[in-house]
Amino acid sequence: MNEPIRLGRITAPVGIKGEMRVYPYTDDMTRFSDIKKVLIEGREYPVSRARYQKDMVVLKLEGIDDRNAAETMRNKELLLDRKDLWEVPEGTYFIDDIMGIGVRSEDGSFKGFLTDVIQSPAHDLYEISPEGPDGSPNRAASFLLPAVKEFVISVDLSGRVMTVRLIEGMTSL
Repeated sequence: MNEPIRLGRITAPVGIKGEMRVYPYTDDMTRFSDIKKVLIEGREYPVSRARYQKDMVVLKLEGIDDRNAAETMRNKELLLDRKDLWEVPEGTYFIDDIMGIGVRSEDGSFKGFLTDVIQSPAHDLYEISPEGPDGSPNRAASFLLPAVKEFVISVDLSGRVMTVRLIEGMTSL
């Protein structure tokens, strides 16, 4: 797990001075104020400032000084080197660290892979996709699991397995 962590996606320029609107992948977007530099497509950019508009971050990066330069960044992902990451509370995980993890129920039966994390104000939802005939996740047969302690019993990052508690009807649409 030495790959950089995805912080967010640039969605659009803001104004004419190179600011960019960023959709954050973190549950606490105010963390952007503490970030000194980000990576975009392998290139490092120092962060000049971060401010907030509703559920978005408006970011100014050094070297991106006008709207045209900001426009070239549209839809690119912001990454953060792992050495620059903040500590997270126990039981909290970076999305990149749990994506693709195997999911087992309490009885040990394999339920699939975590294929997406849907962020919402109340709590995240994990999309669990069963294994298809070729061994890859079958997203057409996926189900959603609330990412709360009542359903997520344990996460073993080194073993790449999440143990969950399922209730009747949860795995069917």
